[in-house]
Amino acid sequence: MRPLLQRMSEAEIPLCLAFNRINHRRLLSRTFGTVSRLGDGVFWYVLMLMLPFIHGIEALPVSLHMGLVGLLSLPVYKWLKTTTLRDRPLHLNGDIFRSVAPLDQFSFPSGHTMHAVGFSIVLLAYYPQWAWIVVPFASLVAMSRLVLGLHYPSDVLAGALIGTLVAVTSLLVAF
Repeated sequence: MRPLLQRMSEAEIPLCLAFNRINHRRLLSRTFGTVSRLGDGVFWYVLMLMLPFIHGIEALPVSLHMGLVGLLSLPVYKWLKTTTLRDRPLHLNGDIFRSVAPLDQFSFPSGHTMHAVGFSIVLLAYYPQWAWIVVPFASLVAMSRLVLGLHYPSDVLAGALIGTLVAVTSLLVAF
């Protein structure tokens, strides 16, 4: 797996550099840095706490379902990170401008994207009216990982796929 990921990393560096050019603009760099920080969990955990206040006590199972998806995704994420040991783009190419520190050394998969997609799918299954907020936010979280030079496009796609699979599976079990 490692030689395949190494070849993928080298092939994806031009895309990483193209996305990272956005990070050279101060306002966009700060915007994507803020989105990324909120995507660490702050946005999602506050939303999970607020849902019962916004929609009533019947939203408590939705918040718990979102939390469960996060917890179920975590072992897969940690296993892949420690198994693949894929270096981040900013470690492979010195031309990638770094404006925020990575949370850890390895990039595969994107946990931010995994959680953003998983949480969004669960929330929208119950409350589709939240789409106008969570779809753009989840998209910006995924984009921030590329712009900030922290992930390869395949990391973000893998994170989105894992988040989707865990969320959809949990919904099939729940309904």
